[in-house]
Amino acid sequence: MTDESARRFDAVLARLRDARRRPEVLVEEVPAPGRLAPYSVALAADVVPDRRTDEDVASGRFVVLHDPSAPDQWEGQWRVVTFAKARLETELAGDPALGAVGWAWLEDALADAGARASALAGTVTHVVSERFGELAGEATTVEMEVRASWSPLDEDLAPHLEAWTQLLCTLGGLPPLPEGVALLTSRR
Repeated sequence: MTDESARRFDAVLARLRDARRRPEVLVEEVPAPGRLAPYSVALAADVVPDRRTDEDVASGRFVVLHDPSAPDQWEGQWRVVTFAKARLETELAGDPALGAVGWAWLEDALADAGARASALAGTVTHVVSERFGELAGEATTVEMEVRASWSPLDEDLAPHLEAWTQLLCTLGGLPPLPEGVALLTSRR
């Protein structure tokens, strides 16, 4: 790997660290996959609307891969690989459009953040867990997972991270914030 590639990757990471996000989104760097690309970084996030309870309503991972050789399937030198999951209201269990809605949330988040990308691909999984036998008294749960990857069209990845955190907030049931408005958070 060249020093120039390493400098480019470090510059992208610096801009990524400055990405805007809501105060409810707690992000930390975690070990990145080592064999997918010469350069990678991984972030994990939890959406915690109330820091007093420390209970998350959505969580996921955001991985940035950089390969200067530009693999054909990536359509570029950069690839973002994401995972987001949350529990949903049980009334949504039988909704046949649930998967399409989850994918639309991702596409809307990318568009709203101005995250330009190609080769967008992924899956939306929704799981209904009903309990039986000794667990029969526990409530039915519905979870949605959105797994997606795409190739950013430029090296400013901050909008891509912003879109992903917006998706996490949507999955977690947080209302959208109008442009220029920030939530006031309670002090501990």
